[in-house]
Amino acid sequence: MANVDVLNLNGEKVGTLELADALFGPDQVNEALLWEAVKHYRASLRQGTAATKSRTEVSGSGKKLWKQKGTGRARIGSVRSPLWRHGYTVHGPQPRSYEYAFPRKKLLGALRSALASKLADGKLTVVDTLDLKEAKSKLYRAALDKLGVTRTALLVENFKTLTDALRLGTRNLAGVELVLNNEVHPYDLLRYERAIFSTAAIEQLTEMLEKNAPKRKAAAAAKLAAQTEAA
Repeated sequence: MANVDVLNLNGEKVGTLELADALFGPDQVNEALLWEAVKHYRASLRQGTAATKSRTEVSGSGKKLWKQKGTGRARIGSVRSPLWRHGYTVHGPQPRSYEYAFPRKKLLGALRSALASKLADGKLTVVDTLDLKEAKSKLYRAALDKLGVTRTALLVENFKTLTDALRLGTRNLAGVELVLNNEVHPYDLLRYERAIFSTAAIEQLTEMLEKNAPKRKAAAAAKLAAQTEAA
């Protein structure tokens, strides 16, 4: 089991939390799976609005400009020809969606890899609560400074304990994003330097990941833990 310190918003240690090695062990980091998850997420963000005009959309008459033979000039049927300036584009891009299906098991595997990577890098912080009494950005900025946040941070809260004070107090902070534990994506964890979880959020997320973990990995982790205890 990996033990992490539980802090308060003043940066003081108030407890410890055990995290399962089957989820947060360094051997759980799968870079190829993380790449696939990020690629899928970024593909869904693409607008897909690039378009060129087809033959029916280009303005111009369809009349043949001159007769086929006898003029000494090249054959041409319409001013809308793709060979001519202002003509239509052959096989040009059309509006489309770049989204594609991504298996849920692979997404959860990528989420486990992202969490394990953050923990291994020392960039995962657990606090007892993210809630402050007042919804003021300066108070949350001061709290993040005490937690050692110097660049960007992802705040993860339990959807059952989310308050208006937390939502309103963090929405204007540059480089800070608030997400719910049932909506966090591997891309979010990789995009921000620090990941700060409330105790309720990390516990519920861990429970969900353990429930959906592959049985073979869970059995192997249990066997390894038993061997370690016996030694």
